[in-house]
Amino acid sequence: MSGPGSKPQLEVIAGGGTDPRAPLRELYVKYGGAVYGRCRYLLKDDTKAEDAMQDVFAKALEHQAGFRAEASPLTWLMKIATHHCLNLQRGERAGWRRRFEREERARSGVAGGPQALEHRDLVLKLLERFDLETQAAAIHYHVDEMTLEEVAALLGRSVPTVRKRLEAFAAACGEALS
Repeated sequence: MSGPGSKPQLEVIAGGGTDPRAPLRELYVKYGGAVYGRCRYLLKDDTKAEDAMQDVFAKALEHQAGFRAEASPLTWLMKIATHHCLNLQRGERAGWRRRFEREERARSGVAGGPQALEHRDLVLKLLERFDLETQAAAIHYHVDEMTLEEVAALLGRSVPTVRKRLEAFAAACGEALS
């Protein structure tokens, strides 16, 4: 048990035992359905929710020493589940993921196939026309989906300078792609 001023451990809340995973096993039995429900609600997919639930309990096992008894174990698990699912959603919306999926479809002959590869090659040739800083600005802005302010800070340039470079690149692309 924990004394006054000491940090309560998960084992005290969930019941002790010799196996360090026993408290988590009890939490899984008791709260697994609720965690799955939260994951299912946020992800809107049974399979993804099941995987996410497993990840949540793995994270709980990894961070059980950080559990504070200021909240119930269910609250702690729901917080982990919510953050994990939101991070999964952000990852699915990331620009690099869409680009990767487009390239995979192009390689497999889906969604434009050779035509998509021709466009990619054309864009690469267009990039070669510009200096390295403009290339970096175009990639950070269009591929990495950074804001003008973020690109400017990264390159150590002003926002108007980055905007002019991107406008020049867009004009060249528009001419070449039309």
